[in-house]
Amino acid sequence: MAYDYDLFVIGAGSGGVRASRIAATHGARVGICEDYRVGGTCVIRGCVPKKLLVYGSKFTHEFEDAEAFGWTVPAPSLSWPTLRDNVNREVDRLNAVYLRLLDGAGVKLHMGRGRLMDRHTIQVGEQTVTADKILIATGGHPVIPSIPGCELAITSNEAFHLPELPKRIAIVGAGYIAVEFAGIFNGLGVHVDLVLRRDRVLRGFDEECRTFVHDALKESGVKLRTEMEIGRIVKKGENGPYEIHTPLGGMFETDLVMYATGRAPNTKGIGLEKVGIQLDKVGAIAVDEWSKTTAENIWAVGDVTDRINLTPVAIMEGHCFADTEFGKKPRKPDHRGVPSAVFCQPEMANVGLTEEEAKRTLGDLRIFTAAFRPMKYTLSGRQQRTFMKLIVEVATDKVVGAHMVGDDAAELIQGLAVAIKAGATKAHFDATVGIHPTAGEEFVTMRTARADTTPTRAAAE
Repeated sequence: MAYDYDLFVIGAGSGGVRASRIAATHGARVGICEDYRVGGTCVIRGCVPKKLLVYGSKFTHEFEDAEAFGWTVPAPSLSWPTLRDNVNREVDRLNAVYLRLLDGAGVKLHMGRGRLMDRHTIQVGEQTVTADKILIATGGHPVIPSIPGCELAITSNEAFHLPELPKRIAIVGAGYIAVEFAGIFNGLGVHVDLVLRRDRVLRGFDEECRTFVHDALKESGVKLRTEMEIGRIVKKGENGPYEIHTPLGGMFETDLVMYATGRAPNTKGIGLEKVGIQLDKVGAIAVDEWSKTTAENIWAVGDVTDRINLTPVAIMEGHCFADTEFGKKPRKPDHRGVPSAVFCQPEMANVGLTEEEAKRTLGDLRIFTAAFRPMKYTLSGRQQRTFMKLIVEVATDKVVGAHMVGDDAAELIQGLAVAIKAGATKAHFDATVGIHPTAGEEFVTMRTARADTTPTRAAAE
């Protein structure tokens, strides 16, 4: 049978766009569909606009610290519409870049929601197309729990388009999106209540780093409402505040409620059941190590598969798929040693194993840590501190985990990720000359293992 396309991609986010472009460069006839804007969560309503808001929110501290360096700064004021509109203009620019990339690669864009009709047929709006192979890259979406008044809350999607900044905001959640927006709104002068069910933020990350971030949030002025459940949300009058009620009878008021309690894969309404595609236990598309689904000619990449939900990972998965199926260069995506960052304030980044993971999976360890106030704050008196951590496997001397909380953590960890991917040992770190004075030199000058772990030879001597 002659198909319209060799490959059709459902979803034009980072993973889908990369896969379609690479497949096209390998000579495939490629079509792609998108029901909102090309670029996906990261470009349109995720990491890019969020990071720009993080930059904007940090100026509060820069103005405060400037006086210690001899600058006289008039009392600053923020224009939220200016920041918001400039951020959204950058999103528009990137959306246009993605459109040009598809066009330049010869990929045909179909605007509309894609839905599988059978294993080779996709309906996009009122149009029907056919393809030999299909890739699903529909991403995920934020989820709000079904409680009374949940319709009154916003998610991160709407946070980029607020008509005005609230004076108070309650952010519900303890993951990276919650803590990032807590820092953003706090830096922009909004009173922030961060509501979390457990005792600390960022479950799943290294325990020492979690505690460091949690304490830093508290020191910054964010109100941490730990071990709290939300029972219902009530709006008082047409323009009045919101009341947040807990099941135990507690209540506090706020001007805006934002939920950041998790995301779910976009699997509904796209015809998966018609072609025999199975979902896993969390509702994501089940795939094998080649990103293949349970339907012979259909693959899936990115957040819809819920493996590691990071933009560069989706790009890697999409690229590997295209090289394997159309470039005669079979390769699997490698999900080991993927670095990541949380753009909280101060930011946190890591690569490799947490201490808890290393203790469960490896033998004896040596743990090296450093905590200090950065040089920048010695003049201004700001109490913000930096924390660094290296996890070393005793048997091999390999550095199996690197973690940091502090300014520019992501930039530093990105470099260390190369070393750890290459199998660097602690001896390699020790033999590396530091750049002085920098925070990064601490990673190559830590010599004494933490007292509760196996000591280094130097420490024992």
